[in-house]
Amino acid sequence: MNLEYFIAKRVQSSTSYKNSVSAPIIKIAVAAIAIGIIVMLIAIATGVGLQKKIKEKVSAFNGHVSVSLFDRNNSITTIKPISSNQDFYPDFVAVPEVTHIQAVATKGGMIRTATDFEGIILKGVGGDYDWKYLQDFLVEGKLPDVSQEQTSFDILISDDIAARLQLKVGDKAPTYFMKTNGQEPIGRAFTVSGIYDSGLEEYDSKFIVGDIRNIQRINKWDADQIGKFEIFINDFDRLNEVGRAIQLNTPSELNARTIEQELPAIFQWLALLDGNIFGIIGIILIVGIINMITALLVLILDRTNMIGVLKSLGASNWTVRKIFLYNAMNLVFKGLIIGNVIGLGLIGIQFFFSPLTLDPQSYHVTEMPVYISWWHVIALNLGTFIVCLIALIIPTLIVSKISPVKAMRFE
Repeated sequence: MNLEYFIAKRVQSSTSYKNSVSAPIIKIAVAAIAIGIIVMLIAIATGVGLQKKIKEKVSAFNGHVSVSLFDRNNSITTIKPISSNQDFYPDFVAVPEVTHIQAVATKGGMIRTATDFEGIILKGVGGDYDWKYLQDFLVEGKLPDVSQEQTSFDILISDDIAARLQLKVGDKAPTYFMKTNGQEPIGRAFTVSGIYDSGLEEYDSKFIVGDIRNIQRINKWDADQIGKFEIFINDFDRLNEVGRAIQLNTPSELNARTIEQELPAIFQWLALLDGNIFGIIGIILIVGIINMITALLVLILDRTNMIGVLKSLGASNWTVRKIFLYNAMNLVFKGLIIGNVIGLGLIGIQFFFSPLTLDPQSYHVTEMPVYISWWHVIALNLGTFIVCLIALIIPTLIVSKISPVKAMRFE
């Protein structure tokens, strides 16, 4: 039998313990741990969820790695084409982390209706395009079918463009593209097949998606000429490593750039969220430890007579200290259970019902995304428990300073 644990359990179950002067302090300490866990769980779930969601959205429009012509042109639209006849396309055998490659091209233009006009960028895609990413953004209509032998004139537009031009699914969208040699613009009578909403204003405000063969004909390219390759990988955490491997396995005239290199501002902002998460966890842990130390010291003071009796019966200082550590760890454990139940419950409510919304202009999403894994939950609880245990060992040193004779006289 563990004597210290047995005594600690008896102390916890005693009526005098529950009605003692330390009882309110103990309840406050348990509440502090519970609130701390709730805040830390929410901080992790919202921070990681926001990072994950934004990475998914920007990757849907750009791929994880893009391979284009190695020049100094930073234009969004394609100026010079490259050949799709590459050793790494359509299967990048040299880099097994690559899961999919798709050929795309972009062309600037203008949609003009009877009452208004809007500058746009047509993103041309082919039969190899993976629509699963844009499928999640589809709010009305259907995705364009670019897999047929005939060139498709269906386009997917954003809800922003549709609202400004008052376009609906099935409407005609006359679009004009400028020629580089000064000739008259070329027109295409596109039909709106679907409307998407990604929540990313910089894309929703200008991008439409259609058949790449339209761009090839307008630019007078060959059938094997494209703008760039978009590459997807199986592990975003290894993006830089895989990006370097892709660069080493592409021709010297082609340049492989990761999504972080393409959009540094967004990813620098996302990196700041990690600092915020760690800062919140650190502050909450400090507050929780202070509350637990206070509760433990009050508990020791309240049980001074018991300490004197135990010492007079031959109990060592470490034995008595362990009794109070067991008591303190029981309080921490209670706080962890309560905090996890409430915290995970709140995260679940946001995940399934999304009552909290965000401004897409500031956060690139319309709803607060949440994501938390069992690894996050286990690491957070285990870390909190260990940190509290280590921190509470020090205040129990006061037990060794208590004299049995004086303690038994203590009122």
